[in-house]
Amino acid sequence: MSDMSEDPSSLPPALFLMGPTASGKTDLAIELCENLPCEIISVDSALIYRGMDIGTAKPNSAELKKAPHMLIDILDPAQSYSVAEFRKDALLAMENITARGNIPLLVGGTMMYFKALIDGLSPLPESDQSVRKVIQAKAEESGWQALHQQLAQIDPTSAKRIHPNDPQRLIRALEVYQLTDRSMTDLMATKSAPIPYNVKQFCIAPDDRKVLHQRIAQRFQLMVDAGFQAEVEKLKNRGDLHLNLPSIRCVGYRQMWQYLDGDCDFNEMCEKSIAATRQLAKRQLTWLRGWENIYSLDTFSSNNMSKVMKQSQFQP
Repeated sequence: MSDMSEDPSSLPPALFLMGPTASGKTDLAIELCENLPCEIISVDSALIYRGMDIGTAKPNSAELKKAPHMLIDILDPAQSYSVAEFRKDALLAMENITARGNIPLLVGGTMMYFKALIDGLSPLPESDQSVRKVIQAKAEESGWQALHQQLAQIDPTSAKRIHPNDPQRLIRALEVYQLTDRSMTDLMATKSAPIPYNVKQFCIAPDDRKVLHQRIAQRFQLMVDAGFQAEVEKLKNRGDLHLNLPSIRCVGYRQMWQYLDGDCDFNEMCEKSIAATRQLAKRQLTWLRGWENIYSLDTFSSNNMSKVMKQSQFQP
């Protein structure tokens, strides 16, 4: 990660609160809003979807009344949302919060979103189905090895990284070159401008991984008790949603959908959902272990609020 140390003192303040799922981010975020002039921006690729409340552990109406969250309930589950769209929406929300004299507080566990905010994005073009169809047709005619050799000529760095038997990435690398006349390697070396904020970053998680696993299992049981199955049944009954959509691939939703399809029994669904959530938490923690300029908080500490105040030096 880039270190955001370039004279940050003259920039407006912002707080980032990251952490694995079920680590207590929402509770601390609400406490921060009660003690600092903060406004919350959600950094969560599941909370963006309307009608997906229980399985995403979306803040409830009482929590949202205490501390409204931006960038939740902004899309229908049939829609998709790119990292670039998130970055644009989040920066605009941050700008508006700053203009009101408040501090943007970005809260969530979608680490790719945080990374895009901090490090910027490469100016890669959007997919073009017509170009992809031509590349696919060439592959069917000449074979993927021939396409890999073509990539090696125009972008040897990507060719070393992409296996000849990886058609998805091969097509993307060739598509980028055809759309821009520049290699993916070249474009990825170009980043958008760094985030124009004095950002203080915090990670909250239990010190003991086993405790996090217990919290994940307990929370999933609470979701089931709260009507998670009925929530997914309602989505399924719409008829326009399916397992290949990003929304339905969200942890828990995929497993409940498969249970409703008869692919597993109820207990298997619960076990698979909890296992998938634990894997998500593990990925989030792996991201955070390599994160620079971040201050760690313990989920169960009673001093998290004062620690954030001290480390950020933001005063109410």
